[in-house]
Amino acid sequence: MGFAWCVRRSASRLASTCSGRMGRVRSISTVVSRPSLARNPSPFRPFALYSTAIDRMSSEQSLLRVIDSEINSALQTNDPDLEEETAPGSFPFKIEDNPGHQTVTLTREYKGEHIKVVVSMPSLDGDENDDEEDDDDGHSNGSSIPLVVTVTKKSGLSLEFSCMAFPDEIAIDALSVSNQGSTLEDKLANEGPDFECLDENLKKTFYKYLEIRGVKASTTNFLHQYMMGKVKREYLLWLKNVKKFMEE
Repeated sequence: MGFAWCVRRSASRLASTCSGRMGRVRSISTVVSRPSLARNPSPFRPFALYSTAIDRMSSEQSLLRVIDSEINSALQTNDPDLEEETAPGSFPFKIEDNPGHQTVTLTREYKGEHIKVVVSMPSLDGDENDDEEDDDDGHSNGSSIPLVVTVTKKSGLSLEFSCMAFPDEIAIDALSVSNQGSTLEDKLANEGPDFECLDENLKKTFYKYLEIRGVKASTTNFLHQYMMGKVKREYLLWLKNVKKFMEE
């Protein structure tokens, strides 16, 4: 009886041990074979991607509609400024105006001199100083256009004027002497004194010097109209370029 009882007890322990080990094996197997959440993305993810794509398309279509509206509005007004203005017969310069550029270049020859005028986009100063009749320099408020006038001799020596053109008036801000191939440092060194500090007779002589070469009020008055039109033409070109990008 003692031996039989020991055999049954050993068998019971063995069965219990095997059962425990098999249970752990089944548990491990279950863990290993369980599908990974990372390998099975949420069923809502494709819908989220689709929704994002729809939102993006809707945003781009909305932007295109607004751009088209702006373009059509500009074209339907028959604004004469959208057509490049023809200079009057008395205008002494050749105009070089490249679409997409923010400046216009005027050139002419005068008694062996090459004259170049670089005209920048107008500044609407009147919008910022509506309560003042005159600015600090005594010029009436309104649009103004920056000019850089360069008169070059055959030797390559140049006289450069930095000016601001107002309606019916030109103001010289500075002038410098430079040679062909001069560096920026050379030009700065030859800027000379502040123009406003010059003798009045000397200043009048420089204004007369520019007038004889075609840089005068009648010229700059036409340039005001021309550059205001260029602002509108460049804006329309910009709209068309943005539209072209959005449609690709």
